[in-house]
Amino acid sequence: MQPRTEEKLKPLLRRGAIERRVREMGRQITRDFRGQRVHLVGVLKGACYFLSDLSRQIDLEVSLDFIAVASYGRGKQSSGQVRMLKDLDSSIQGINVILVEDILDTGYTLNYLLRLLRQRKPRTLRVAALLDKPERRIKKVKAHYVGFKIPNEFVVGYGLDYAERYRNLRDICILTLP
Repeated sequence: MQPRTEEKLKPLLRRGAIERRVREMGRQITRDFRGQRVHLVGVLKGACYFLSDLSRQIDLEVSLDFIAVASYGRGKQSSGQVRMLKDLDSSIQGINVILVEDILDTGYTLNYLLRLLRQRKPRTLRVAALLDKPERRIKKVKAHYVGFKIPNEFVVGYGLDYAERYRNLRDICILTLP
């Protein structure tokens, strides 16, 4: 996919590196939950590619659900306000839940989701984030499983978007706008 003429894409993480790290994360989750079932909750839309690949790397019984929230709209900056767009389809009470996020940035979204999901009394609640951008953190939250720590750059690809574009890039790229 070619960027629009006024936009520039610079690869940050190549497909092979992403595949290797997701495989390692799947092995770690498999070890941590040794024979137990895990329920992956993907945060739409950004985490869909990561969730799909991660689920196939976990050698356990895995079930899936999705939740959708919005904090960015069509811009590059979080608004700081999180809105629920789609709730879970089934109860998570008493089960091992891993919330699967594309990127941990300001922490607003993750903080909101963790508060919401804890109220539903899962057996365990952990977070798997493909990307962590610690420089941007406002809310004090951490992921249990992190793919890559990245610099404070706006990134797209492998599910991450800018105004619903670039999600299908195989690499994760830094997007520079005019």
